[in-house]
Amino acid sequence: MLYTHATIVTMDSNRTIFEDGAIHVVADKIADIGKTKDLKEKYPNEEETDLTGRIIVPGLISTHMHTAQTLLRGTADDLELVSWLCERIWVLQGNFTAEDGYAAARLSIGEMLKSGTTCFLESMFADRYGFDGLARAVEESGIRGCLGKIVMDIPRYAKDDAWAMHPGLVEDREMSLLGTVDMWEKWNGAANDRICVWFGARTPGGVSDALYKEMTTISKEKGIPITMHCAEVKADRDFFASVSHTPMSYCDSVGLLGESTVLAHMVHLDDSDIKLLAASGTHVAHCPTSNAKLASGLCRVPDLQRAKVNIGLGTDGAPCNNTCDLLQEMKLAAIIHKGATQDPTVVPAESVLEMATINGAKALGLDDKIGSLNIGKKADFVAIDMRKIHLQPWFNPVSAVVYTATGRDVELVVVDGKVVVNNGELVTMDEQEIVREAQKRSKEVVKRAGLDGRVQPIWPVE
Repeated sequence: MLYTHATIVTMDSNRTIFEDGAIHVVADKIADIGKTKDLKEKYPNEEETDLTGRIIVPGLISTHMHTAQTLLRGTADDLELVSWLCERIWVLQGNFTAEDGYAAARLSIGEMLKSGTTCFLESMFADRYGFDGLARAVEESGIRGCLGKIVMDIPRYAKDDAWAMHPGLVEDREMSLLGTVDMWEKWNGAANDRICVWFGARTPGGVSDALYKEMTTISKEKGIPITMHCAEVKADRDFFASVSHTPMSYCDSVGLLGESTVLAHMVHLDDSDIKLLAASGTHVAHCPTSNAKLASGLCRVPDLQRAKVNIGLGTDGAPCNNTCDLLQEMKLAAIIHKGATQDPTVVPAESVLEMATINGAKALGLDDKIGSLNIGKKADFVAIDMRKIHLQPWFNPVSAVVYTATGRDVELVVVDGKVVVNNGELVTMDEQEIVREAQKRSKEVVKRAGLDGRVQPIWPVE
């Protein structure tokens, strides 16, 4: 297949942009890329898809999200963090069934695909949500998924007993750590290698030192990557101080730092933490919307960039973002640091597109396969329809994508060489059936959790 007449932002090592460009796809790979005129001459008999007026970018990569939480969108808006987590989200998630987990995964994946995300890192999937259902949803949909299954053995957050987990979410070593290894053996490399299984460790304070060390040992022995929330809120700093550590000195002490680890949020860091991150090659998943909405703070992205720490981008969960649209996340990531530093030149659009593509691929250990449009890499790409009135005019395709486009402007999505979104509609999934199931199951979860009297509008409804 030839995809022709588009503006193509390749994200290759030279950051080449092709005007009137074309991509030649054979099976699941990019076989050629260049100017439309040249490729049409080389492949005169190839079927063609004309993408005049579109911008093509590599498939977007979300390095931090919670698929289960999409079923809980809007259930905990405008709450402070302890109430948000302990009185709403954990209570709701503690009442999930495996069928709810599958419905939530399909809802998340459908939204991600329609808004241009072709690969994601699930950060912490609980056993009760049904890991098989999550993997099956990835397999059926055509998306690429790195699936972190929870690892934990302490049922609280940080060092405060007031931050107690809902009993329905409590897991032990056997269920969490050994259960992840079981799922890795069953699913890793499945779906034409679109599924990777990860350790999704709970935040320090929720995992004993001994379990962290056992996990990191298995990680190195078997090649299972690790993702973990870290230094997200002040309570995390309090925990690290209580054990005479900074965030990264603690992570270093239990073997968490390294090129196969993605740490999410990373708001409350010292200068020494940034040096440890850079020296170890550990990756950061930046989640500006979640950090802002929950008033967690602001990640030191400009400082991390100066230290050459690899930074990806994530939407986090729907209750603390309300969308899985990584294009919207890109805009905030580019803007928020300008206001914080009072410097409009920091974190430019080009840096943010790198976060959402090639940096994300590097964080997931997949930059030899995805993240840029190069000959021999997987055919994962997104076409954004720029012919709409709210997108005109534009002069720089990168700034147009980062500052103007949203997921609703995505027209075509290709993963592994297969079209999964066409004309803005899901090809591999029944959107209306997914929506009906999500509406039904979300109400059932809220009722089962005993929160149907609290998850409702604040203003009177007649």
